[in-house]
Amino acid sequence: MPSPAALKTQTIHPKAFSVSHPILQAHALNQSFADASGTVEVLKQVTMQVQAGQSVALVGASGSGKSTLLALLAGLDNPTAGHVALFGQDLSVLNEEARAALRRSRVGFVFQNFQLIAHLTALENVLLPLELAQPKTPYKTLVLAAQQWLGAVGLGTQARQKAAVLSGGEQQRVALARAFATQPELIFADEPTGSLDHATGLAIENLLFDQVKARGTALVLVTHDPKLAARCDVTYRIVAGELSLGGGA
Repeated sequence: MPSPAALKTQTIHPKAFSVSHPILQAHALNQSFADASGTVEVLKQVTMQVQAGQSVALVGASGSGKSTLLALLAGLDNPTAGHVALFGQDLSVLNEEARAALRRSRVGFVFQNFQLIAHLTALENVLLPLELAQPKTPYKTLVLAAQQWLGAVGLGTQARQKAAVLSGGEQQRVALARAFATQPELIFADEPTGSLDHATGLAIENLLFDQVKARGTALVLVTHDPKLAARCDVTYRIVAGELSLGGGA
């Protein structure tokens, strides 16, 4: 049975990229919404970029706009003004189907609340994005890949357990396996350890950064934890909707 490292050549075609060009660029992003008191500006003129293989932390107080920015960078939402280029493609000119296809093949997600499908097994949760990303790959090959990724996060013996019966730490390990299974070039992680106890959170944190470094995957990480942010190559801080380099959470 192949190792997880071998899966790159067996089931996924590695993506070629140049470290001299950003894989993610945001320019002059604004996001606002109307409420009873008027217009609320959540983000103001946000400009940033992420290089291939780089880890970037987005920090700031609760409600500062970190998760809103993450959603814009991933093309899950549209900005009021400005634009995002993901892998050189302007998201504003892509329809939702094209955006989803881009994310499916090249992006992984890890969320605080795991977002697993509770009635599916750990294996099925990891297998699902593989089936979507590689519809022409033999099913048995994809199952083998999913099994190997669960083994890589220490859950090889719990592949047939329903997600609903797993502990929080185990569910987040499944989420990590799912995120990395398609060999993405970029991972978006939104408070990935925020709902876990300290010891479990630290184990998940180490596992995330180990996988990112081993595979040369870029990471955009939303966190309120200054120690977690300090592990990233670059930190951006959001204050009153404005983005600046550096600073603690």
